[in-house]
Amino acid sequence: MAEYIFRIFRYDPEKDEGTKGRVQEYKIEVEKGWTVLDALNYIKWHVDGSLSYRRACRHGICGSCGMTINGKNTIACEQQVADLGTQVITVEPLRGFRVIKDLIVDMEPFYDKLYAIKPYLITYTPPPTDKERLQSPEDRKLLDGKYECILCACCTSSCPTYWADKEFLGPNALMKAARFVLDSRDEGWEERVNAIDDKHGVWRCHTIFNCVEACPKELNATRAIVELRRLMLKGRL
Repeated sequence: MAEYIFRIFRYDPEKDEGTKGRVQEYKIEVEKGWTVLDALNYIKWHVDGSLSYRRACRHGICGSCGMTINGKNTIACEQQVADLGTQVITVEPLRGFRVIKDLIVDMEPFYDKLYAIKPYLITYTPPPTDKERLQSPEDRKLLDGKYECILCACCTSSCPTYWADKEFLGPNALMKAARFVLDSRDEGWEERVNAIDDKHGVWRCHTIFNCVEACPKELNATRAIVELRRLMLKGRL
């Protein structure tokens, strides 16, 4: 076991309203193999039960534990404490979102933007009789690197464009749009184009690539946005 100091952002709306929050330090012994989420759980269960944060699967699937650790957005359940290379670890809520309490942020604006691009298959022609809608392996491959998103919001929170323009759809919603636009079974282009072909849509992205660096699943939202731009430009020629 090794001793670490966790400097954790704290904000209680009943006590800290009108302030920018505060930082509280916890000195704990960390066992080999612990993730930052393991450390947070230990602090909550054994040191300070008032600490609030989101968690669920603990296996990098649900995206609930997205947060900023030593200045980098990631999911706490996949970040090994030892890999951070420092005995002092700073844990903060995701930037760009309103803090509800401690490490919990308001995700409603994030999901509103996701819903705006209609993140589901849209079809108008009836499916084949007694069959599902089939897709070739080649068409299916076009979706790789787009459907694996776990909605942790690390990408959107890392985006300077989103910091400046809260109406910007953000890398997550736009990558989800690409996932359905490029799906050979989908017929919803007209349903989505008004949302994404907008000054707060694909044209607002400045290709800074912060979203690519921040994604814990190593997805490339910037590339997906560029693909959408190409499709739109082709449609205008």
